[in-house]
Amino acid sequence: MSSKSRFIVAIIGILVLTGVGLWGWSQFQSMNTGPEDMDTIVVAYSPFESCALFLIAVDQHFFEENGLNLTLYKSDSGAAALDDMLNGKADLAVSVSEFPLVRKVFRGTPARAVASIDRADYIYIVARKDLGIEDPPDLSGKRIGTASGSIAEFYLGRFLTLHGLGIGDVQYVSGLTPPETSDALVNGDLDAAVLAQPYADLAKERLGANAVVWPAQSSQPLYALVVSTEGWIAEHPEQLTRFLRALAEAEEYTIAHPAEAKAILQRRLGLDPGYMDTAWEQNQFTLSLDQSFITAMEDEARWMIANNMTDAESIPDFTRYVSTESLEQVKPGSVYFIAGRGRP
Repeated sequence: MSSKSRFIVAIIGILVLTGVGLWGWSQFQSMNTGPEDMDTIVVAYSPFESCALFLIAVDQHFFEENGLNLTLYKSDSGAAALDDMLNGKADLAVSVSEFPLVRKVFRGTPARAVASIDRADYIYIVARKDLGIEDPPDLSGKRIGTASGSIAEFYLGRFLTLHGLGIGDVQYVSGLTPPETSDALVNGDLDAAVLAQPYADLAKERLGANAVVWPAQSSQPLYALVVSTEGWIAEHPEQLTRFLRALAEAEEYTIAHPAEAKAILQRRLGLDPGYMDTAWEQNQFTLSLDQSFITAMEDEARWMIANNMTDAESIPDFTRYVSTESLEQVKPGSVYFIAGRGRP
């Protein structure tokens, strides 16, 4: 071998060793990065299937890998998670449906959606046959419960309208958590209830042949959102981007490993394996923000105005209540609004 060849081989060897050394150092640094070296974010979430991407990201340590140390705050529902965040208990709220956000917009609250992580169709109306309820019109005069402030309110109102009834034709009961609503129905304190899964199935099983069940959503999906305040987003753009990047990694993991992702969600929520097969099909776990989400908010706002649930007389431009910059960075092409309909 010539001296020139030996020189080239030596240079290559040095470069290889340097690369290996740098890789080893990065791995060492990664292994020795503790919570004290990360940015801490407090996250309020509701324990339903719609928070799958979030729970998978937690389980697979995607947040830590993106330099985030999460403190988890469990809320009773998506609406409660939003309230907990706005009351200062958390920086972000996860798995908030669009309906509570519409209510906050009407009240001038500085809440902003930063991503949708699920489109779901899993809300049902469960009623008791022993009270003479066989068909939807039989709900007239009956006590019907929903979780306080949740999208179940909207679905109930629209379901009643489609069957010739209004909210004023029933005894509407709110203020309960989803488990309390389910228990109240089974115990006879309610005649019917609007329930998300798994509580709808649990109530149906406990009532047995005494249960009558109808889908409540009329094929309009609910959107499970990640929401924060305008101020926190402005002050923490880098942390928000890394948070959404962890969710994007969870989405990729779910696509590549569906069986493992399903098992994680089942374990994290303590769900029955048989139920998980059905539940998995009722959700579209994807990170996005698009016009269909805005259209759903407009539909719900129109319903609120018609039912005197707000003093507002016109529908807001909901694109002003969406923050897209971080999601556009993390997942280009996932943000889409129709031209001329407004854009944040």
